[in-house]
Amino acid sequence: MRLLDAVLRKGLPLEAALDTAARELDRPDDRAFAHAIAAETLRRLADLDALIDGATHKPLPDDSKARSALRIALVQALAMDTPHHAAISTVLPLVDGGPRRLVHGVFSAVTKSKATLPELPSLPGYVASRWEKAWGGEIVEEAAAALAVPPPLDLTFASQDPPEGLAGTSLMPGHLRLERGVAVASLAGYGEGHWWVQDISASIPARLLGPGKGRTALDLCAAPGGKTMQLASAGFDVTAVDSSQSRLERLAENLKRTGLKAKVQTADVMKWQPKSPVDVVLLDAPCSATGIFRRHPDVLHRVRPRAIADLSAGQKAMLARVADWVKPGGMLVYSVCSLEPEEGEQVLDAFLASRPDFRIDPIAAGEVATGMLPRETGELRILPDALAGKGGADGFFIARMTRS
Repeated sequence: MRLLDAVLRKGLPLEAALDTAARELDRPDDRAFAHAIAAETLRRLADLDALIDGATHKPLPDDSKARSALRIALVQALAMDTPHHAAISTVLPLVDGGPRRLVHGVFSAVTKSKATLPELPSLPGYVASRWEKAWGGEIVEEAAAALAVPPPLDLTFASQDPPEGLAGTSLMPGHLRLERGVAVASLAGYGEGHWWVQDISASIPARLLGPGKGRTALDLCAAPGGKTMQLASAGFDVTAVDSSQSRLERLAENLKRTGLKAKVQTADVMKWQPKSPVDVVLLDAPCSATGIFRRHPDVLHRVRPRAIADLSAGQKAMLARVADWVKPGGMLVYSVCSLEPEEGEQVLDAFLASRPDFRIDPIAAGEVATGMLPRETGELRILPDALAGKGGADGFFIARMTRS
């Protein structure tokens, strides 16, 4: 209940709220179960609320304890195979001294009616409307299909070939896709640092910079470090910059595990600058992260148009600032894990209009996974229909530019 309150009322990311909300849970499996219940509730929120509203004479307030308790109980009973008696008995203490009879009665009415959740979750209405306007109704349907199933596990390799003992599906060189639910630390090659977890979409921006051959690179907003490790393994002399010390500590741990080398700088990109321009700059800018909704369904409920507009303004300012850090003849890759045109296409258009010394370096179909189609104009927009039938991919916008 604390996790759901943190997301729905306070607007916090689910992962960021976990430590505080689950502070009384010592067992890792209990923490994982609490996280799973909250994530599945957010994945199915609109449909759970429809069942609750259909069983009450008057709608319960959105932020009432009764509604929250019913969401938690019903998602366990209808989507997580928790026995009904366990699902209801563990939430009733949450409403002690309050509407216990109401919660028990609504739960019983829904479950006795043999109600089920739809096969495909319903997106929040304001999200569906926004994405339909931007991408069309078919993409909204594809997004619902992507939301229905937690995504698989993607690995990126320091070399092109996976180590022996790993079985999965490779969708492009240096990539392997595994079924969700495997214990990461027990997989072959983990301890030796042969690979790291990274969604296939997130691996594209660094791939587009090619072999390093000692060239200098800045990875901006770099933590937790997947792109930094890609650049380092490709032979770049890379400096990773991020404003979060705690996230950079995780990056440093990943570098140590993989044996890869990079300079690490704790700094705000809007205040820091390099001593001299570099050959390539990779800016994976802070964004709404609506493109990763299938693995983080909380973004569907806490990211609103005002936040998107503010983030877009910040991205424009950041892109304008870092452009001069690219040497003439060098490359700049801009990317966001967002499905909002305001954070992708519109940011790029504004930048190119203000910087005639930069031009699009078109992304070729052979540089990305089959099923990801670059636009005729050269950028890559990854929508929820990408790699459909193969486990899907996170939503991204990626543009590669060169400076004259």
